[in-house]
Amino acid sequence: MSQKASLSPDKIIVDRSRVSRNKDVARAVKTTRERLQTNSGAAGSFDKELLALHLSSIQISAAALPLFVIVISLFANSLFTNINLFDWMLASLGVHSIHLLVTARARRSKITTENVTRWRRALIAAQIPVGFCWAWFAVLGCQTCGVDSFFYFKSAVLILALSATSMAQSMLRGATLSTFLPVVAALAYMSFSSRAPTDVALTAVFTTSLIFFVFITSQLYSSNIRVMSFQSEKDDLIAELEVAKSMSDEARRRAEEANLAKSRFLASMSHELRTPLNAILGFSEVMATEVLGPLNNPTYKEYVGDIHTSGQHLLNLINEILDLSRIEAGRYQLNEEAVQLVDITEDCIGMVQLRAKSKSIRIVEQYEPSMPSIWADEKAVRQIVLNILSNAVKFTPQGGEIVVKAGWTASGGQYVSIKDNGPGIAEEEIPVVLSAFGQGSIAIKSAEQGTGLGLPIVQALLHKHDGQFYLKSKLREGTECIAILPAKRVLQTVPAVEETSAVDRKKKSFA
Repeated sequence: MSQKASLSPDKIIVDRSRVSRNKDVARAVKTTRERLQTNSGAAGSFDKELLALHLSSIQISAAALPLFVIVISLFANSLFTNINLFDWMLASLGVHSIHLLVTARARRSKITTENVTRWRRALIAAQIPVGFCWAWFAVLGCQTCGVDSFFYFKSAVLILALSATSMAQSMLRGATLSTFLPVVAALAYMSFSSRAPTDVALTAVFTTSLIFFVFITSQLYSSNIRVMSFQSEKDDLIAELEVAKSMSDEARRRAEEANLAKSRFLASMSHELRTPLNAILGFSEVMATEVLGPLNNPTYKEYVGDIHTSGQHLLNLINEILDLSRIEAGRYQLNEEAVQLVDITEDCIGMVQLRAKSKSIRIVEQYEPSMPSIWADEKAVRQIVLNILSNAVKFTPQGGEIVVKAGWTASGGQYVSIKDNGPGIAEEEIPVVLSAFGQGSIAIKSAEQGTGLGLPIVQALLHKHDGQFYLKSKLREGTECIAILPAKRVLQTVPAVEETSAVDRKKKSFA
């Protein structure tokens, strides 16, 4: 699937060619999950793969059975003078050649899910003549060769043939049983006819061995099924991870494009917005103060006040958006110096004192004594405290109280806590309030609506200082905001060096 880069000079334009890719990705995820849920260890789902592995193993070991038959014939003819296995050897080699031809034809043809059962039956049918050849060998006798020696030779050959065939045909269900059932039938007939103890013993041993090897091959077949199932699940999981990665890359690309578009918009529009806003604020202030003459209609004066308030609100919004975007883009540089947290807090209280008095709000200050300076950006710390104080004054009702505390944390850092007795925030709305442009239900209903960027800016500035921000609130009980600066930003005072008398330098003496 090709991934073309956008040829647009501006990343604001979204590449629409990604829509079709997302549909293919979703379809691939759905197919993979269905396969993982339905095909976990199902034997029928791997018949084609197992048959392909069986054909490969037959091709690799094609020369093993002819070599085994030839060695047996030569060894028997040299060991036992009165027996001739030449006819049996030719028949076995011919039957094996037919089996190899069927195998080669199956390999050349395209094995599909529809014809896999037919080919498996054909391969099992090709094994039956091999079984009749081994049955022919089982009924061979030699009266003059010595009963015990020929019995042990024939038993060893049959057991070796059974074990070798079982291992070679383990990936073809029923192959071992269909191959050696004629041998069991031939041995049973021979033992029933002769009633010889050696023939009965050979029949019992070979039948038991056949049952054992059938069980072993069935276990090997099940193990192969499980291994292939695990392999398939692993491949599916890898495919799904790759799909998820491509989806996350697409989402990240879109987010980066959106963030770049926002940054370009703010960079290009900040000057265009601030220039007319300064004119609006300046002229509306001149008209409100009636510098050039009185306004005869009082309604006009009220309108001028509304224009100035709205313009000031819009300017504050633009400034806060720019501050937040600079912080998120990593372009906000801290101008760090030694500052007093208590002094900054007192200055901020003085800035909101007028608004607090207009609402009859009492501000209580509680500071721990002898707090050392901290290494921080004074402007950023002032903005942190001022944003929290402004929110507290805004949402505290008439005649309320705000408690401002500054002190030490348990880890050796410093904190500022601002607590009000306002309406509070519902617990489920706290994440909304802490997000950009997020406002709680109380703020939406309030007449003094803000931009929803004060607390996100506080969090971002504290993060730049490696600090922490906590918001604790309950409905009808009030809200407490805590800004914490870490212990590594607290400047430790060094005690003064005590004055000591100067040490006289010793004169060097030369010998």
